[in-house]
Amino acid sequence: MNITEHPILGKEENYEYVNIVVDGVPIKAKPGSMIAAALIAEDILINRYTRKKHEPRGIFCGIGQCTDCVMVVNGLKNVRTCITKVEEGMVIETQNLKEGRI
Repeated sequence: MNITEHPILGKEENYEYVNIVVDGVPIKAKPGSMIAAALIAEDILINRYTRKKHEPRGIFCGIGQCTDCVMVVNGLKNVRTCITKVEEGMVIETQNLKEGRI
């Protein structure tokens, strides 16, 4: 789902992708991309579940204001994935997944 050729930006260079782990599943991500973009490229659209009703949430504003995209990154809760770049070896978990979800 990554764009490899753009009419203005040109053709994508060959990148050495970084390795991240999302909910226990290893995936490759484009270096310099935001976590949320890397997840969308892998068809991962749910970042967290609400505490009260356990409803799924994903990226909404994309600029770090709404906090719908927060996830647990390297053990740290409430990381805004739309404004946080991927790094080699990151461990990312769906937030509130283990706290009362079915």
